[in-house]
Amino acid sequence: MKLWQKDKTALKEVDRFTVGKDRDMDLYLAAFDVQGSLAHCRMLEKVKLLSAQESNDLQAELKNIYKQILKGHFSLEENVEDVHSQVEILLTQKLGDTGKKIHAARSRNDQVLVDLKLFLRHELELLVNKAGSVFELLQAQSEKFKSHLLPGYTHLQLAMPSSFGLWFGAYAESMTDDLVTIKAAYDIVNRNPLGSAAGYGSSFPIDRKMTAELLGFEGLNYNVVYAQMGRGKSERIVAQALSNLADTLARLSMDATLFLNQNFGFIEFPEELTTGSSIMPHKKNPDVFELIRAHCNKIKALPNEISLMTTNLPSGYHRDLQLLKESLFPAFKTMSDCLEMTGLMLSSISVNENILEDEKYKFLFSVEEVNKLVNAGMPFRDAYKKIGKDIAEGKFNYSTDLHHTHEGSIGNLCTADIKRQWERIYYSFPFEKVNKAIETLVS
Repeated sequence: MKLWQKDKTALKEVDRFTVGKDRDMDLYLAAFDVQGSLAHCRMLEKVKLLSAQESNDLQAELKNIYKQILKGHFSLEENVEDVHSQVEILLTQKLGDTGKKIHAARSRNDQVLVDLKLFLRHELELLVNKAGSVFELLQAQSEKFKSHLLPGYTHLQLAMPSSFGLWFGAYAESMTDDLVTIKAAYDIVNRNPLGSAAGYGSSFPIDRKMTAELLGFEGLNYNVVYAQMGRGKSERIVAQALSNLADTLARLSMDATLFLNQNFGFIEFPEELTTGSSIMPHKKNPDVFELIRAHCNKIKALPNEISLMTTNLPSGYHRDLQLLKESLFPAFKTMSDCLEMTGLMLSSISVNENILEDEKYKFLFSVEEVNKLVNAGMPFRDAYKKIGKDIAEGKFNYSTDLHHTHEGSIGNLCTADIKRQWERIYYSFPFEKVNKAIETLVS
């Protein structure tokens, strides 16, 4: 059933192909469609397109539908095209002609635009809070294991001494940069497109600033053509933010799979967090980290996928944009699962002590010995050559005693400074304002 249908119906094959998986994807948007409709309804009353009684009746029924959605009791009837139609049909069944008035001064185009922005804003908040838990864990582990030394590598060759404090702390700070890009994406989606109609505005005297305020948006997508052009762009920017966080987790996972390898032997996990082999009884496979790596690498491809799907589209709405939901929406659950499993693994990690006591790691300390000579007055180039000659002739002597003091080094992790960076970005999100606006709207 299409509320916009005129006299002739499309072929079933056309219907099937054009609708695709959109009905399933629309269920992600149901609660947000009602939020948008509540704001739109109150605005229509203000501009005299609805009477006070009509507005009250519509709002009461929309809130009933909202409660059913939150309880998981909402679905699309078999012959209903999308969530927007289903909500309007339910209103009309209950309120008659009053239900049909809800669509005045808006199009399905800007209806789905506002639904998408509300959905993306909500999902980004959930993601930030879950990422925050992993960030705090990384910081705690960084401090806990700051005295446990670890080989550092460049080109996968032994390089210089590192520590588990540095290792955990590096990924914590990486997440602060990821949070910056998530905040940028949040700012993009936290602007109201509602009122752009089909992309060219409306002749009704609507109040777009009112709906923006009711929905907790920071402001408007002012130009109605650009509001439509924002579809595709918003998804791409959000996907890029997800991909940055995914890159951090994928890289951490790769490290963990290497460090668990018996040839490295740096870390261990309880047996229940690893998997075995059908024929090799000794195996403890890092399947969780391997799957985190694969899922996150898939998310890293998402911005490119969305970019290619929207390549060379002119201004205005195009049906191509429908398919973006299928790619982006499930990525939030995947990202959330990866964060959750990363937290589970890292909270159960055992770190092996005295790793660098093994003589095979002795050349990690070559730079330390060069620096000792420099401190004693020898020019760096001469000190470098002397230690290199000692190594070549088998005369290299070293100490594992380290005295790194500068910011961000083994002896000065700057954990508190990194936390302040995170908090500065986190508290710039207007979560409290947004949630208060939505709570007021739906209560």
